[in-house]
Amino acid sequence: MAISSLRDLVLGPPLPTARMGHERLDNLRALAALSPDALASIAYANQEIYLGLVVAGAAGLAYSGTIVLAIAGLLIILGISYSQTISAYPTGGGSYTVARQNLGTTVGLVAAAALLTDYILNVAVSVTAGVEAAASALPALWNYRTELSLVLLVIITIANLRGIREAGAVMTVPVYLFVGTYLFMIAVGIARIVLGEPAGSFVQAAPAPTAEYAALTIVPLALVLRTFAAGCTALTGVEAMSNGVPVFRPPESKHANQTMFLMVALMAILFVGTSGLTQYFAVIPASEETILSALTHRIFLGWPGIVYYIIQASTLLVLMVAANTSFMDFPRVASILARDGFMPRQLAQVGDRLVFSNGILTLSGLAAVLIIVFLGDTHLLIPLFAIGAFLAFTLSQAGMVRHWVRERGQGWLLKAGVNGVGTLATATALTIITASKVPEGAWIVVLLIPGLVLVFRAINRHYLSVREQLTLYEGLPPDLKPLPEPRVVLPISGVHRGIIRAVRYASAISKHVTAVYIEIEPGSAEQVRQRWDEWGLEGEADLVVVPSPYRSIIEPFVEFLDQTDHEANDGQLATVLLPEFVTAHWWEQILHNQTAWLIKLTLLYRRRSSGRVRAIIDVPMYLREEAHPHPHPHLHPASK
Repeated sequence: MAISSLRDLVLGPPLPTARMGHERLDNLRALAALSPDALASIAYANQEIYLGLVVAGAAGLAYSGTIVLAIAGLLIILGISYSQTISAYPTGGGSYTVARQNLGTTVGLVAAAALLTDYILNVAVSVTAGVEAAASALPALWNYRTELSLVLLVIITIANLRGIREAGAVMTVPVYLFVGTYLFMIAVGIARIVLGEPAGSFVQAAPAPTAEYAALTIVPLALVLRTFAAGCTALTGVEAMSNGVPVFRPPESKHANQTMFLMVALMAILFVGTSGLTQYFAVIPASEETILSALTHRIFLGWPGIVYYIIQASTLLVLMVAANTSFMDFPRVASILARDGFMPRQLAQVGDRLVFSNGILTLSGLAAVLIIVFLGDTHLLIPLFAIGAFLAFTLSQAGMVRHWVRERGQGWLLKAGVNGVGTLATATALTIITASKVPEGAWIVVLLIPGLVLVFRAINRHYLSVREQLTLYEGLPPDLKPLPEPRVVLPISGVHRGIIRAVRYASAISKHVTAVYIEIEPGSAEQVRQRWDEWGLEGEADLVVVPSPYRSIIEPFVEFLDQTDHEANDGQLATVLLPEFVTAHWWEQILHNQTAWLIKLTLLYRRRSSGRVRAIIDVPMYLREEAHPHPHPHLHPASK
């Protein structure tokens, strides 16, 4: 009762299934719940573009505008593509569903493995990045990044376990604060330009190129492509809407598309706006400053310092909640895989709060492992990031091309062309990202994705095998034909009320009942025989004493079962009846040995080559909360 009350306090009381429709999200809450990853990615995408080009000095930074526009174009292509995916696949699933139905099961599983891997990494990266941002402002926290990351992870997990409406509400403030402050900053920057503030010059502001590029007169294409691929981290999270369609209020596809276009529009405005202002004012950050921080300083030059700190706080908060996108989508993709038989069935079950609780806990646990293994260091996690997202993008785009070619509906050629361009663009980015990040540790992801596919296949084979063995279409198998009266064997530890109840239950279902006492201490069986006779049990069951010279209970009992089955030779295995008592409180159970449980575990997972089965029956006796130490008259044999 106490545990149940604590759970209700932390997670909220269970919700009836009838509330499922009421737990859907409106567009504003859905945008807050599903877009943090996509919106927050501009914070580090701008930084990656700057760091990628600054090595070539002013000449390199001159390409930032071109790269930003190319990424924005790819963003629009992805937005249109996933809008079509939402309409064609309203049940969600995104890349997995599209790839499996159009390119085959194996390709679909590769897409699913890529998605799930990216979701796990996104949680770890977002949480650790948020904590590092806080630790940068408060250096005393720096040595506790791992612990703080885990605490933040627990908070986000609890918010999602409470239900999607409450998770959406929790994320609303950070997301809209971030959007509002950055739109305000872009508006102020544009106003400065309109009012005549002159443009800056990278030639004067940018640091000198590194030795590798100092002698070059033309920026190498490889550098531009590598920077483009790094900047494409701004596109992570775009697929969230297509995976999360079922969380929207009806009509789901319509509302998901509206929210998708709103998210893409905001991403494009924030990304192009901040990058454009950085380019116009030739912003160069200090050695320990991000590019967006430097831009904020430049835009609000002469303003009160509080404005700068509000914008930085909004960046910190949106990074901290960016992990929520994964908490919305990982459980849903996992539930689809589970329904298809490629992940454990438990992941398809909706919990007390009408969310996929098992999927949420699985994601949280795996992310916690990454945070602990990589010591809460974002820099160590970043090389593993984005490969899964772009692999999923590519397979989804290719699947949509196949979908339009096969359907050949109105405008199919144009739609296939759009998705074809998207496939080429994302595949190119994926190739560059993989080639550049494998030496930095991304080989882990490259090996993990096919490894997950093998696991999915193994799980599916197991479920298919179980289904085949349980089917009734081929008639009753021989082991389901009528059986003779069972032989019942029950282990006893002595003679008490629970044993008597078990013996009488056994004698009610069979005339062939044997009680087995394993004698660990020589001579102890004599008292058991005496009490057995006193209570008149000799007429209900035969008592057999099995000596155990090595003080073991399980092995002698199992050997006795095998021996009696062999001697009986009646085509069946003896039924084992286990008398056990259940304490009033869970903690009291640890004060007693678990012999019955160990016997059951041993017999349950003990394979029999004969194909015959051994039934196991539990006969529980529930103990009262308070025992009475004084004797009761009805417990004496004379009062029977």
